[in-house]
Amino acid sequence: MRRVTFRFYRELNDFLPRHRRQRDFEQDFLLAGSIKDAIESVGVPHTEVDLILVNGASVDFGYQLRDGDRISVYPVFEALDIASVTRLRPHPLREPRFVLDCHLGRLAGYLRMLGFDSLFRGDYHDDTLLRISVEQQRILLTRDLELLKRKQLQRGYYVRATKPRQQAAEVIRRLQLASSIRPFSRCIACNGTLENVRKEEIRALLPENTDRYFDEFIQCRDCLRVYWKGSHYERMQRLVKQFTGA
Repeated sequence: MRRVTFRFYRELNDFLPRHRRQRDFEQDFLLAGSIKDAIESVGVPHTEVDLILVNGASVDFGYQLRDGDRISVYPVFEALDIASVTRLRPHPLREPRFVLDCHLGRLAGYLRMLGFDSLFRGDYHDDTLLRISVEQQRILLTRDLELLKRKQLQRGYYVRATKPRQQAAEVIRRLQLASSIRPFSRCIACNGTLENVRKEEIRALLPENTDRYFDEFIQCRDCLRVYWKGSHYERMQRLVKQFTGA
């Protein structure tokens, strides 16, 4: 039997029972196994981890546990320079491109409003989400912990909040995306990119009399939906300020 000592840092403690948070704790393992399996066995998905130190030395997910190991586990780093240690992915984890599971449709809409490339369909199955995340190098946003533990997944984030606006604020804050926000550059309906368009080109698509009160329009390149700065635009601007803290 192997007995090791764990310590998890910062938001990784969200996945632990209260009596194990912010402190050292011991764990026994009857069989030999990788440190990745050991970390996930105590409840922390590997997609949330970016640095592991064993007895003070950095290791990768394939490290095999030894009796007496002291293991420190850290979340994704954004500002701290850890170039000299073993990063667990070859590229930054938090590139702002997403795919969301079927329970996060409203969050997808908010992220699109803020300009983030966010794929969402209500009929995406788990295997489809995994394939898209891996092939397109998108961060998988989900509230399914077991999905985040799938071996092939490299980029993922567990959304803690349950209300959509709080979820959007959490993702922006936790993934440090405020500087990447480009409001009203993506279609909320389909995720396509928006571009300025002349009124004459889209007049036939507008509700009656809309062209009498507005002169500036943008249109989705993909689904051809048209947007203009009506009362909905003012509401969306207020939301953007809430999410950015402006």
